[in-house]
Amino acid sequence: MNECGDENCPFHGSLKTRGTVREGLVVSVKALKMAVVETHFTRRVQKYERVEKKKSRIHAHLPPCIKAKVGDTVQFCECRKVSKTKSHVVTKVLKQA
Repeated sequence: MNECGDENCPFHGSLKTRGTVREGLVVSVKALKMAVVETHFTRRVQKYERVEKKKSRIHAHLPPCIKAKVGDTVQFCECRKVSKTKSHVVTKVLKQA
């Protein structure tokens, strides 16, 4: 990883991670220092005794030292609120596209 001057970087700045550590697929990196990460999961519907597939899109802070592109599988952690919609931060790229 490269040294970055980002204050909200978990490695080179002062942002601390807590809570859940999840994996997902990057679907967008159009905004500055932000990635939209999509996760897939299943949910049980008790009324019909079935399971349904669902997905969730999470806005995560993307530090400049982590080079993630669309299609990469990344690991992201929960942290304090960085902005109105971002409360997660990307910590590493697991698989490149």
